[in-house]
Amino acid sequence: MGVVNVTPDSFSDGGRWFTPDAAVAHGLELLAQGADLLDVGGESTRPGARRVPVEDELARVLPVVQRLTAAGAAVSVDTTRAVVAQAAVDAGAVLVNDVSGGLADDAMAGVVARTGAAYVAMHWRGHADVMDELDDYGDVVGDVRRELADRVAVLRAAGVRDDQVVLDPGLGFAKPGASNWPLLARLPELVGDGFPVLVGASRKRFLGHLLARPDGEPAPPLARDRATAAVTALAAAAGAWCVRVHEVTGSADAVRVAAAWRAAGAGRTDARAGTDARAGTDARAGTDARVPADLRVPADVRVPADVRVPADAPDDQEMPVDEDATAGRSGT
Repeated sequence: MGVVNVTPDSFSDGGRWFTPDAAVAHGLELLAQGADLLDVGGESTRPGARRVPVEDELARVLPVVQRLTAAGAAVSVDTTRAVVAQAAVDAGAVLVNDVSGGLADDAMAGVVARTGAAYVAMHWRGHADVMDELDDYGDVVGDVRRELADRVAVLRAAGVRDDQVVLDPGLGFAKPGASNWPLLARLPELVGDGFPVLVGASRKRFLGHLLARPDGEPAPPLARDRATAAVTALAAAAGAWCVRVHEVTGSADAVRVAAAWRAAGAGRTDARAGTDARAGTDARAGTDARVPADLRVPADVRVPADVRVPADAPDDQEMPVDEDATAGRSGT
């Protein structure tokens, strides 16, 4: 899942893809790099971020969803608002990626049930301005599993089918530091709960602290992509269904490696099991996970070789965002 942030203030690439033209070009570039899904978001959820008016969020995401869908992409919408989810699905989105798991908007479950869209329910305890204060767990893995099970119960009660649901442990959300590592190390326990699992570790703060410079300064977001690819390989080998990343090429390669590794471990004779990272092949991150049927990427979708980011797009560089006030989720 490639991240397309149509925001001015996201923690790793705020402002780079803020116009529809730049966002669409970036999305097509991610497809060319091997992304199976494009996750379009119009509201940053980094720690300290303020909510944007719903009208602004709609104006940011809908043109991008429409154009990417028209280009043949499988698109998800990154939103906590039911009205945005409904509009995006109407515009062609096949998945709703809700970092609140429905807690931010009671109407979300009803939209998911009515539309039949696939739905990512992420573990969440509060909005960006308070979430770092909510890092209070006994056993973080057990607590997250129980709280996600509660969200599944709410979804079922609203009429959402199990085969629509994907779960996300919410790395970085109410987990600013060490709480993230047990969730990754014990990922098979989450996978074992029976739902596809999405992992969003890309460029997050806990990776920055792991890669800190000798003076203790965390590695900046754009210096975390190699560590992100390492997490991708480990998560894929552990059975994750999907990884949400900013830089696709390294993680697509990591998924291929993990798929070949899993195939060899299962005694399969096809040593090239991981040579194709597109959805619906053996190179899916979690080859045993149930995949929502609507998320298959059509086999004939190909991205034109001449797709390029607009010439006036900024160079890859650190955005002027205070690191202490950033790094919540993998894409915002």
